[in-house]
Amino acid sequence: MLQILNKSFRIVVGEVSFLEIHNSCQKAIDKAIANRSFSVAHLFHEEKTMDMHIHDTCEIYYSIQGGKKFLIGERMYDISPGDLFVINPYEPHHLTSIDKRNHERIIIAVHPEFLKNLSTEETDLSYCFFERSRLFSHRISLSKEQQTRFLYFISKINVSDGYGSDIVERAAFMELMVFINEAFIASNKLFSDSTSFHYNQLALKMLNFINQNITERITIEQLANRFYISESYASRIFKAATGVTINKYITARRISIAKSLLSMGMNVLEVSEKSGFNDYSNFLRTFKASVGISPKKYAQNSVR
Repeated sequence: MLQILNKSFRIVVGEVSFLEIHNSCQKAIDKAIANRSFSVAHLFHEEKTMDMHIHDTCEIYYSIQGGKKFLIGERMYDISPGDLFVINPYEPHHLTSIDKRNHERIIIAVHPEFLKNLSTEETDLSYCFFERSRLFSHRISLSKEQQTRFLYFISKINVSDGYGSDIVERAAFMELMVFINEAFIASNKLFSDSTSFHYNQLALKMLNFINQNITERITIEQLANRFYISESYASRIFKAATGVTINKYITARRISIAKSLLSMGMNVLEVSEKSGFNDYSNFLRTFKASVGISPKKYAQNSVR
């Protein structure tokens, strides 16, 4: 068991500092959004079964033990201890196979604007989250030495105290992001489609078809007919491979696209059409249910 993240909060010049090591992923995300900064969670068990979901923060997921498979967008990854995943706010994701009794990981939620403010013209600290060329991987399999370095940075962020602790904390976070980006760049130079994803090939073909046609009307019947299988079989193998239903995956992908388009200033009606929703009122209802606010309000609060 990792024992370095054992401090719930600290006092700095009479005030509670921004950093708090959480035992809830959602609390860490909420804190990062509220402070427009970053927040860390050290989790030992699964909080609850989560469907395909997206956040308004960038996410770093570091596996210690208990995770098995990770679906991010249309890609499925096996998880080993020491694997680190980088996920941007527009990528729906879902842990499809876990040990609920012993699922230990570190989650870092980072507000995109915080990364932007820390970056320079020469060094973009958000690179690992938004560089998505055709051949890339969300997963960085850290070596033992790299795992030690990662935990060192987390420990340094956690234990800084007293005078100047806010500066030490920020500096340690910047060092951590430089380290992760360097590892991301090195890892992706070695990336190969043939070795990255291990799951049902028919489910992979279905995922590819959905993502290539995500703005069009897609039904389970259509998928079944295209691949010459029954609707029940199509639903069963997709759920078995990804951990989510076909319809939930399609909705999550469309919401992800809608968030990205809204953040670029596109009007709500146009977004509803370009993200694949064939009914405007359905788009408004689904978006608010998934994100928690209306598309218009999301666009107004967008940080990109």
